[in-house]
Amino acid sequence: LVAQPGESWQQRWLASGAASNGRVDWRSFPIRWRKATTAWDCRFDATVLGTGLLSLICADVIRPDLPWLLSTATPKRLAIEMARTRDPAGFADLAAHSEANPVGESTTRVAIHRVAALIAAKGGVVADITVGDALELLGVAADVCEVPHYKSPYFYQLLHALGVFGDAVAPTVRALDGQRQLSVEQLIDRCDIQCQPVRDLLVDYLRERQIRIDHVSLVRLADTLGRLFWRDLEIHHPGIDSLRLTAPVAGAWKQRIATKTTRSKAADGSPIEVSRPRHSATNALSAVRAFYLDIAQAATDDPARWGPWAVPCPIKAGEVAHRKEAARRKSRMDQRTRERLPVLPTLTAAVHTQRTATADRLAAAKATRPGEVFTAGGQRLRRVLTTRAHGANIWAQDPAGGRRRNLALEEHRAFWAWAAVEVLRHSGIRVEELTELTHSSLVQYRLPTTGELVPLLHIVPSKTDAERLLVINPELADVLSAIVTRVRGDTAAIPLVAAYDYHERVFNPPRPILFQRHIGTENRPVNAPAIRKLLDAALTATGLRGTDGQPLRFVPHDFRRLFI
Repeated sequence: LVAQPGESWQQRWLASGAASNGRVDWRSFPIRWRKATTAWDCRFDATVLGTGLLSLICADVIRPDLPWLLSTATPKRLAIEMARTRDPAGFADLAAHSEANPVGESTTRVAIHRVAALIAAKGGVVADITVGDALELLGVAADVCEVPHYKSPYFYQLLHALGVFGDAVAPTVRALDGQRQLSVEQLIDRCDIQCQPVRDLLVDYLRERQIRIDHVSLVRLADTLGRLFWRDLEIHHPGIDSLRLTAPVAGAWKQRIATKTTRSKAADGSPIEVSRPRHSATNALSAVRAFYLDIAQAATDDPARWGPWAVPCPIKAGEVAHRKEAARRKSRMDQRTRERLPVLPTLTAAVHTQRTATADRLAAAKATRPGEVFTAGGQRLRRVLTTRAHGANIWAQDPAGGRRRNLALEEHRAFWAWAAVEVLRHSGIRVEELTELTHSSLVQYRLPTTGELVPLLHIVPSKTDAERLLVINPELADVLSAIVTRVRGDTAAIPLVAAYDYHERVFNPPRPILFQRHIGTENRPVNAPAIRKLLDAALTATGLRGTDGQPLRFVPHDFRRLFI
């Protein structure tokens, strides 16, 4: 439509006859018209617009905004028509990448629709989408979409795998989040401190300590000083504005810090509050005592800034019972070791059996046509027919009925639970060191006397900031070989993965990490929380119980104590 001089687009639209038969109602539904650099607002009837509106969108005559595209039920065939008329090659490439890296059918369908919505709102083709466009859509989806599945960032992964964003852009949306490391101001402001001078003092103190500790330690210190110490004093003593505490005030706070209250709900929904001793009470007392002593020391160097806050410390050296607390902690850890050492062979045998059984079931299911019954891993199952012919997930269920099972996911969990248990018990490394093992961690040393090659495992600096070299025994060598073979797959090299550092709250540069898995179009590391969940699931399957009758639980550090 070409508007005549002095004629608006609305007038041209009405005069063209396209709005005949009552198909257009300017009062019922908003949508934005766009022509060159001038925009007009028009209103359409959402109940009668169908193929006509879809054709206008695909022809780039009108560009609806993202909230309408993500919240309305029309147009339903947007992705199909965009693929047919606007950019057949771009959508064909998206379909090829999704087939090569299959996920759930509904996830793929939502991702393709999100790409279609972006080019409908922004114009152009698939190759013209920018990172900013994708992030804008995710923000809009978070506001207007109620179904969590509709907020999936999988479309971003597809576009990145297609090369739309370029190689320099992060492969995942998680790596673009710049707010993972909070500033000291944000950490203190979360405590809702009312006294502004004390708030500024805590900010300055944390800024001084920030350069000597990692970010997680900084977060814990801010929580201790801001919430457990000063905010607690403000709640129980409104209007307090000085670090000089009287003996009754300090004594009452020490009693409160010694216990903590946990809140939960009973079976009938009624609230339950349980008070129990706080195991970190000694650490909190030590942090507050160090806070007072550091200010007193700093006051000698900068009296103008720190002098007004230098007051006697309310916590005496004898009240911080490090020796007693260390003895209690060692007693608890020794008891854990005594309980877990006898059942370690049972756990290792269970994870090995589960790994073998799940692999056999998955292999048998792959060799079985959908609908047929097969027996493997001690179970009789029927493979379930799915809508995706080439999906990575293989589904099966009991012939008598019941819930469907994802055999590929079961095999994945069983393998990595076995790998984690074997590497931890044969090396005694920490879980952070486990997740940071890379292909380059496997090194060799040739003995100068005999020329024999000794395989070594290089451990990067972690808690102690000291690197180590461990001799790889034959059992550990077999496990590492199985991990490398699995991760490498059909490729010549291990994929590079950008792992998340939980201590510094940043993403590390891409590295050939050994503990990684393929999800969608990307490779992700098997992080520490995932390993803890795998261990919990493996122990639940064994049915092992402790001396108290409760289900026994292994944490990764238990294997380090057992190794020692």
